Amino acid sequence: MNNNEIIQGFDDEKDESLKIRLQKIENVENCLVLYLSGYIDTYNSNLFQKRISKAIDKNFIRLVFHCGGLNYVSSTGIGSFTFFLKAVKPRGGDLVLLDIQPKVYEVFQLLGFSQFFNIKETLEDAVAFFSQTGTGGANAIFPKVLTCPICSKKLKATRAGRFRCSECKTILVIDDSGQVFLG
Repeated sequence: MNNNEIIQGFDDEKDESLKIRLQKIENVENCLVLYLSGYIDTYNSNLFQKRISKAIDKNFIRLVFHCGGLNYVSSTGIGSFTFFLKAVKPRGGDLVLLDIQPKVYEVFQLLGFSQFFNIKETLEDAVAFFSQTGTGGANAIFPKVLTCPICSKKLKATRAGRFRCSECKTILVIDDSGQVFLG
């Protein structure tokens, strides 16, 4: 199945710097995997947003971005992912980032965005995340507002995991029950 069969007009505008292949997940409602290869920067981020917005407009609100072939993302590119998250959350959706290259993940971390995104290791983990509640697996503990034990800065965690305080850069670990530990 090609991209235009899944979302009519998806491939009408393309850029060779960022290739996107779509895969519909049949057993999870409104779920789409987007295999990304290339890079996302200031020059192609508008087209990236335009293409993904077509998917969201077709009610694909559970998005899995498979980033294994993505070798660079600028801060503008990360802004695109934030744009998608803001577009799908009010509609009961969410997004998952998968197989992020270390240098790409570093940009997410440096800009403080790694805590806002659901990052999974495998496609099976991503599908399970969306299957948990049908809306993205959110549980009652998260989002959680916490205080950094070192500098007392108020922080917000949307899920369990490792995070860096935006103020003092201390690494914190938040478990599934919402407990905070030094990482």
